[in-house]
Amino acid sequence: MKKFWIILFGVLFFLPTARGAYMLLPMDAETQTDHLKAYGITYWVLDNGVEAWWLLNYRGGSFAFRHNILFEKECKTRGVVFEIIADAAFNLILDEIADPEVNMDAVKLEKAPKIAVYTPDFNQQGEKIQPWDDAVTLVLTYAEIPYETLYDNQVLTDRLAEYDWLHLHHEDFTGQYGRFYNSYHNFPWYKEHVAKMEELAAQNSFEKVSHLKLAVAKKIREYVIGGGFMFAMCSATDTYDIALAAEGIDICAQYYDYDPADPGAQEKLDFTNTFAFRDFELSKNPLEYEFSTIDNNFGRNVPPEQDYFTLFDFSAKWDPIPTMLTQNHTRTVKGFMGQTTAFRNNFIKPNVLILGENKPAGETRYIHGTMAEGTWTFYGGHDPEDYRHFVNDPETDLSLHPNSPGYRLILNNVLFPAAKKKKQKT
Repeated sequence: MKKFWIILFGVLFFLPTARGAYMLLPMDAETQTDHLKAYGITYWVLDNGVEAWWLLNYRGGSFAFRHNILFEKECKTRGVVFEIIADAAFNLILDEIADPEVNMDAVKLEKAPKIAVYTPDFNQQGEKIQPWDDAVTLVLTYAEIPYETLYDNQVLTDRLAEYDWLHLHHEDFTGQYGRFYNSYHNFPWYKEHVAKMEELAAQNSFEKVSHLKLAVAKKIREYVIGGGFMFAMCSATDTYDIALAAEGIDICAQYYDYDPADPGAQEKLDFTNTFAFRDFELSKNPLEYEFSTIDNNFGRNVPPEQDYFTLFDFSAKWDPIPTMLTQNHTRTVKGFMGQTTAFRNNFIKPNVLILGENKPAGETRYIHGTMAEGTWTFYGGHDPEDYRHFVNDPETDLSLHPNSPGYRLILNNVLFPAAKKKKQKT
């Protein structure tokens, strides 16, 4: 079917267009009515074999591609604002962007990335066991961007190589079941999750769930080293690094693996294994809803009405990668909480790139780094449009938030691999 559409697009490109030769999806605050679906349109164009332009810092990070009546119809169907401009006008835009005096760049998007979401696959009767949703799957669904799911069995059998981009769903890589024991250990969903994870560990010849999750974390690290793009939110950020730092160390109390944690675990942590964080301290209370000092959550004195973080401005021509990841129609984004809300600045490695921070609070919300041939991005918080998302809360209706700056940051990461041939200048 896809081949049919590609052939049809090719035929239509040779038909006369009275109104112009390019379609521009403006991404500024004043013009675009649905920023999130504009990413989906751009992905759809790429997925049908047509290249696109990402115009960095031009009208909020606009997209452009060759005009086609089918593309025009799709934009109208999805409610995405577009402009049709002539070749000469588009070339003038490219000339404006190329001016060395302006902080803009034009990046060619070549191919739609194949997307995987790491999430439990043992749901019963189509219902999820864990009583929470995930911001990434919500926005992918709303933007109509296709994705596939995988979990530990697929990761351990090297299926990650089939994908260009991997999102880590709300996850606890330390094997402590999100540290929900104190509040939820008598709930059916918690008991079922523990039973399923222990079964999964045994199937893969691991004595403990923590050993299984460490093996998975190391496979994901291999994926990034080999050139993969990894994106994580909420507790999948700090628990991932904690698991890597604690390799070979028992940091799980008896509530989670039936034997005590190593009393000397803190002194044995190896921070050279981690992606983003160093010198953090593990939470000493195994019943506390917190893993370590990385998260700036407890004791955080930031009123909700004042909770914002600021995106950094990067040089589009010299630093295209962080520029792509921070494209938005505003530089100030509403904060939102999660099990891991934000990262304390003093525990972030010096080589990590800060993309967004709340400087008065001493915290960073959005960070990025490279590892060998691949990249990773960590984004604190659970849901950009639900300030405090609790267990069993209903999922966010993104049709009410089509211009969400916080959700745009997620979609920047989704499209980023399409421009992976664009190398950062040194």
